[in-house]
Amino acid sequence: MSSTEKSSQPIVDLARDILLWRRKKMSVVVFFISTATWVLMEVYQFNFITIFCWVGMAVVTSLFIWGNMCRLLGKEPPSLSGLEITEQSTTEMTTLFRESIEEAVRWMFRVGAESEWYVFAGVVTGLWILSIVGSCMDLLTLAYIGIMMSMTIPVIYIKYEDKIKRYGERVKVHWRKLVEIVDEKVFMNVKNKLFKQKEKENEKKGMEKEKKVE
Repeated sequence: MSSTEKSSQPIVDLARDILLWRRKKMSVVVFFISTATWVLMEVYQFNFITIFCWVGMAVVTSLFIWGNMCRLLGKEPPSLSGLEITEQSTTEMTTLFRESIEEAVRWMFRVGAESEWYVFAGVVTGLWILSIVGSCMDLLTLAYIGIMMSMTIPVIYIKYEDKIKRYGERVKVHWRKLVEIVDEKVFMNVKNKLFKQKEKENEKKGMEKEKKVE
């Protein structure tokens, strides 16, 4: 395993634990913050700067009250050593972001240059549908839907994995039959027509050569 894979592994594990609700407190925090942000910005039409300032005021006020209460009770003020962003965590996030972009680029090249026609058609159709959905809603709503789906679909899949796999196998069988039918009735007909057309052109050229010889 390379150093980049080792460095990005803790962040990947943390994200996986949050999405699969293995760290319930952090998952609840992510769920609550995402929902509250979407409700405030989409339902109540607050902008991002207003929400950011309100959150900042709430955090600063809470820390101020907490620190003064600790002093009045003769306790030590809260330590902020654990809130610093280390160079290692910054490197891990940058590496993970770079690897994600590289994987997306490789995936696009695989789909465009190496995959079968039906894979290409499925990807283009999916992106086209996503573009239509994106035109009906803004980026914030789309991101919120993506977060909610990523926090529910994996958990449902793990819970009903066997049933989903059995259904997926049935869908694959039907899909393969459909692809074979399309290959036979559409592509084979096109190939046969092109082949017959080439034969006719060759016959015409042969007849023209014979006439010239005569």
